[in-house]
Formats: sequence, structure tokens, C-alpha cells
Amino acid sequence: MLRYLPIFTLLAGNASAALAHDFWLQPQMFAAAPNTVVPFTIQVGHGTFRQRWGAPIDRILRFDDIGPGRVTNLRTGLQAPGGADDGSVRLIAPGTHVLVLETNHAESELPSIRFNDYIKVEGMTPAIAWRDRLKLADTPGREIYSRRAKALVQVGPLDPALASQATRPVGLTLEIVPQRNPYALTASELLPVQIIYEGKPLAGALVKLNNLDFDARPIESHLTDLAGRATFNPPRRGKWQLNVIWTKPISGNPKAEFETIFSSLTFGFPATTPVAVKVPPGPS
Repeated sequence: MLRYLPIFTLLAGNASAALAHDFWLQPQMFAAAPNTVVPFTIQVGHGTFRQRWGAPIDRILRFDDIGPGRVTNLRTGLQAPGGADDGSVRLIAPGTHVLVLETNHAESELPSIRFNDYIKVEGMTPAIAWRDRLKLADTPGREIYSRRAKALVQVGPLDPALASQATRPVGLTLEIVPQRNPYALTASELLPVQIIYEGKPLAGALVKLNNLDFDARPIESHLTDLAGRATFNPPRRGKWQLNVIWTKPISGNPKAEFETIFSSLTFGFPATTPVAVKVPPGPS
């Protein structure tokens, strides 16, 4: 059974520590005609903490376009930080395209209070249980972390025969897999998703839905069930982001006790009044 967690309860305390961790791909448009060049940015945070990612290109290990019947490496389309966009992709074939990005590891250390707030707000129960069991809740939290992001872009009219890749895993360590193509949903249908971690369904993960046009806080938040599934109800307008964070204790690394992964899925529908937002480079 899904559990709904009240957002204001989740964000009590030092909410800013959690807000800055969201990470996603934002295409300039989520619907395009065939053979259209689509600029994109890489974003972190939300609300007043929203920024351009701004990390060096060599932090990105994978950037692919998974289109109907074809996978295209997009790393050559990345641009160095500081430009108007972080890159662009030419989407040629009709169908639903899945843009996939994966980064390498970085390191983080937070004081005990901030780290405890962070793992609590993000529902990272493996870290909470490990620190409680070893009585380390009063010590700094050290982790290595990496990021995963997918964006769904519809090229041309929706054709069910050219849309199935949107609902298939793409091999990320932590991945949000929609069980229905969001662009195929009617106004009355919900969007079920499954969280996959290290190749298996992940139960008990906190998944959040954000409206990227008004993203001060999530509008829905659910824990996954035993099959790794949760269900959301995004309106059929505007730009949307689902995100999830998970971690595990590790050994043999002198700089970290945990390996954490951030993962997101973005998609969008035609907006009544598109708004361009310029934000400065942010954390890596």
C-alpha cells in the first residue's frame, strides 16, 4: 500500500539541505517536430535554491538519446559551463525520445545535524538505520554521490508503436521507470511509476513530484510499495519532475560511509505562457 507523506511534515527543520539536492534535465521544449534542435539545461535544487549545475563536462559519463529503434550518444553536444544552454540535441525520428544522463562520483561531508536532517527529509532509511545501529548520529555524515536523470521528449504526434521506450528501464543504477507513457494518459488517468535500484524494484523509497514552473516544494510525495511502485496525478499542462534519492553503507572508502544516488525523470505538456528562467551555475 502506498503511504502519502504530508509535505510540510517532511520539510520541517532544515529543509534547505534537502531542497538543493534535486537534479534534472530540462529541455527547452518537451514536444517538438521531427528534425528539431532542442537546447537543454542541467538544473539542481528548486524554489530559491534552483541553479544551473555548472560542473565540468568530464563529470558526465553518459548522455544518450534513446529513440525509436536507435540509441545516439549525445556527449559531443555538451557545452562547457557558462553558456546560455548546457547543450542541444537534434531529435530526428518521430516518437517518444528518452534523454539519459549519468555523472561520476563526487564527495560530500555535512555536520551531524545537517546530515541527519538531510537523510530524514529524503527518506534515506539505510543511512538512518546504519547510523542509529552504530550510535554515530552525532558524527558528520560522509558520502560519495552521483546523479542520474531522464527526460521524455515527444517528437511529432504520439504514436503508441513509437512510444514504448518511455516505459522500459535504460540501465541506470537508480531509475524512475514510468509504467505508462505520460503523453498517452487521458485527463482522468494516473501515472504509475516503478523505482529500480541495482536492477531490482526498490521498496520504501520516497518519490516526489515537482511542478517545475512553481517548484518551491513538491506537490505529491509517496513511498514505494513492495514492488517499488508509486502513483501520481500530474496535470496535463506545464513541466514536471519526479525525483528519488537512495543510499547504502559502503566499506573500504576512507572518505565516505555511504554511496548515494540521485535520480530524476522530467516530462512536460504545452504551457499556456512559456517562461524563460535564467539561473547562475550551481554546485557539482
